[in-house]
Parts: sequence; structure tokens; C-alpha cells
Amino acid sequence: MTRMSRRDLLLRSAALGCSAAASPLVTPVAFASLPTDNRLVVIILRGAMDGLDLVQPYGDPGLQAARPDFAIGPGAGAHDLDGFFALHERLGDLLPLWQAGELGFAHAVSTPYRDARSHFDGQDLLEAGTGAGTAGGTHPDGWLNRLVQTIPGARRDMALAVGQQEALILRGAAPAVAWSPATRLALSPATADLLGMVYHDDSLFSAAYEDAAFYSALLHGDFAAADMEGQDAAQMMAEGMALAGRNAGPDALAAFAAERLREDARIATFSIGGWDTHRAQANVIGRALRALSTSILTLRDGLGPDWSRTTVLAMTEFGRTVHQNGSGGTDHGTGSALIMAGGALRGGRVLGDWPGVGEGALYEGRDLMPTCDVRAYAAWAMRGLFGTERAVLERLVFPGLELGADPGLLR
Repeated sequence: MTRMSRRDLLLRSAALGCSAAASPLVTPVAFASLPTDNRLVVIILRGAMDGLDLVQPYGDPGLQAARPDFAIGPGAGAHDLDGFFALHERLGDLLPLWQAGELGFAHAVSTPYRDARSHFDGQDLLEAGTGAGTAGGTHPDGWLNRLVQTIPGARRDMALAVGQQEALILRGAAPAVAWSPATRLALSPATADLLGMVYHDDSLFSAAYEDAAFYSALLHGDFAAADMEGQDAAQMMAEGMALAGRNAGPDALAAFAAERLREDARIATFSIGGWDTHRAQANVIGRALRALSTSILTLRDGLGPDWSRTTVLAMTEFGRTVHQNGSGGTDHGTGSALIMAGGALRGGRVLGDWPGVGEGALYEGRDLMPTCDVRAYAAWAMRGLFGTERAVLERLVFPGLELGADPGLLR
């Protein structure tokens, strides 16, 4: 029989969970506080987002030839951006941001990851921010954590990751912090009363408990005091997750991120899944695009005046094949697109060197050819937001990266 304090339980529970690539029940939101008024939000689009569908190069005749059954371009409902690229019809709610210069894209981008096209390895390398062959297993810290270490006066808020391992992107020497608002929870009256008393004087967790009673996803069982005896923490976590049913939606994650960014946090990161579109892509990607649109608009509305000092980067581990497959979808590919938003952005543009999607222009004869490292855009955003030196970005934050010319991302 072991005796475990509340602190012990929280620390052990934070280490439990499953891979993000395998659709975790709870997705953590992680934060960092910095001595600046500028804000950065990084959204990981897990599952390999099809940049060719999100930002459609309808002016390239090779796209329609490769995807005869896809709805492509303004004539099929997409929203024209610049006469060559169109925005997927499900992102129409974001058009006002585009028109205001608060939404932009970079196309034909990727990490250095190539050829194997594994979600797990691709996501690890995206979050590690390193070169090919140095994903999380051999370079176990993340690029946002390394960034925080370079900023004088930066500190980390205390929070809690529930239900999965700490996100690699914020893992490192600076202690990672994460929290996730769970939803659809059921509490017995006795447990609700007890948790209300336990967290009454905790400013962070008291508010969270009042909003969603999220601790029932973590703590499921009988309690006699702030310390407990008996059940193993892992068993309690499994029971709690079954009780919770499913994770908080992207809108809840974005709303919580905006709330924290209005206060002390200056960097936030969370994930949106559902981008693996091997079958029936029109239906699957439509749901994911709606979640992305809702998240960006929730951040804008929640941040209020602070939106003008915010940059949002939404990136994925790799893209998808140019040609449709036999199931009305697309398979794992290479090049994709980066979504950028925020009042600090100089948007209204689709950046990048377009390689074409005709025969002979494809990577390995199947994928969109990457013409820029997605890390370079992230690095230029951090340089503009936080003043990080170019040498620090190329050697420490993104080891081995060559930034290239300044794309002028920010106002």
C-alpha cells in the first residue's frame, strides 16, 4: 500500500499518456512567460495536412489533372486569394483576416524530414526543430524550449499536462508547463465538494475547476483528504480518461490560450488533429479546417487588443501526395503549407517559391517539392517578435538552419 500526496499524483500523472499521433484523449496547452508584449502561438496540425487543398494553386493546370475528383478553385466554391491561389471553401470565415492583412501563407514548405513519411518521426522532428535524422529520440528538447532559454528574463508558468506526455516542442532545460481543460465530465457530489475545497485557494486551478471540473479526468475515486491511499495513479488516470469521454475541442484550447496570453504568458502551443486524409478527403479535411478556423478566430476574439501584437503559426509534419488515390483521398507526402495569422503579421500574401505540380516537377514523382524550410519562417517570426539574433536562431534554436533572405513577415 503506497501513500501518495496530491503533488506526487500530479507529477506522476503528467508523465502518463499516449502519443499525440495516435489521437490522445487530452491535448495539453503549454505556455511560457517572457519580458515582452509580443505573443507567439504555435499550432501543430497533426496528421499531415494537405497544403494543396487548404491553399489551392488553382492557377497551376497540373493540380486539376492530378485531382480530377476534388473541388478546386473559385469555380468549385474555393475563395480566390490572388488569381493563382484559392482558400478552401471551409475557411471562408477567415477571409476578413486575409483582407485585413492578418492572414497569410507560405507554400511548398517542409521540415528536413524526407522519404519515410512516418507521422511519429515527422512530428518529433517538427517539434525538435532539428535537421534530418535528429528527431526527438536523439535530440530530446524542443525548439520553443530552446528559444525560451535565449531570452533574458524569461520564466515559466506553472501548469499541468494531463493525459499525455509533455509535448516535445516545449521540452528541455526550461521546465515545461502544460494544462488541458477536459470536457464532458461527471463528478459525484462528494467528489465535487471535496475538489472545490482542495483547490479553493489555488488561483489557477480554482478557476479551471469552476469552469470545467477538469480534475475528474485526472482524479477518479474516493478521497479522504488532500493525500490519498490505495489506488495506483496510472489506474486512476485510465478510469478518469474513460469517464471524460473525449478531449476538449480546439475552441476550448484556443480560448484558454487566449486567456493566459492576456495575462503573463507570451508563448502558447497546442495541437489540432484530424488531418490524415487517406479516404474521403473532402469530408475529413472539412472538419479539420473548421476546427482550425474556429481556433484562429477564438484566439483573435479572446486576445482583444493584444491580437495586434500576436503571431500565430500553424504547421504540420509533412504534406500529402499531389495525385488523389483510389479512395478519394491522398497519401503521405512531403511539401505542404504554413498558415500564419495575427495582428502583428504583414499578411495578405502567399509566400514561397512555387515549384509547380506538373509531371517532372514533383518530389520523387509523387509529392509537392519543398522549396523552403518551414523552420526559416518560424525563425524570422521569432526574430521579429523577440529580437532573437540570427546566429542564435541558426545554431541553437534551429541547429543547422540557414535562414536565407528576410521574408518580412511582421509589420
